[in-house]
Amino acid sequence: MNALLKQSLAGLRILLVLTVLTGVLYPLGVWAVSRLPGLQANAEGSVVEVDGRAVGSDLIGIDPVAEDPARDPWFHTRPSAVALDLDGDGSADNLGPADGSISMGSNKGAFDEDLVAAVEDRRATIADREDVEPSQVPPDAVTASASGLDPHISPAYAELQVPRVARVTGLSEDRVRALVEENTDGRGLGVLGEPGVNVLKLNLAVTAAG
Repeated sequence: MNALLKQSLAGLRILLVLTVLTGVLYPLGVWAVSRLPGLQANAEGSVVEVDGRAVGSDLIGIDPVAEDPARDPWFHTRPSAVALDLDGDGSADNLGPADGSISMGSNKGAFDEDLVAAVEDRRATIADREDVEPSQVPPDAVTASASGLDPHISPAYAELQVPRVARVTGLSEDRVRALVEENTDGRGLGVLGEPGVNVLKLNLAVTAAG
């Protein structure tokens, strides 16, 4: 009986210690670190505000929808496997804004027939929108990221969209390219990954310049 009591008390002490460590001290430590200069914005979701109003997050890519597709002034993000159903056909749109409440990929292999068909459909749609040959459409324009909410596009995809955005907004192509350059993030630590263009910040810059 004494052995059982001792084991129970030891288990209770361990439970109390771990509860304090993992349920109190660790969360407080994480919170304290998130308050450090340079980290607070990320901890709060990196919300982007214009005139005091939240317009999105620079960590989440949501594809903008043009009121008039024939006069589309926006740079567009990568497609998403969790796109919304805007045309009401009961299935996610092949190109279009993602559902920001969900983050996931398609989980389809490179040789999946549905995925191959979706990629070819996206390629044709984008080529028509940008008035270029399908072979000129870069890979990230037709493939979804693992999260489905990638806020960045490649400089090549941004460059493909420059002539259309310049034509619709009335800005010069040189001016639009300068805005693309200003909103291009370099490689992490100078060597990790590839440069990426933040679509939300770029569209806000284009709107402000127009």
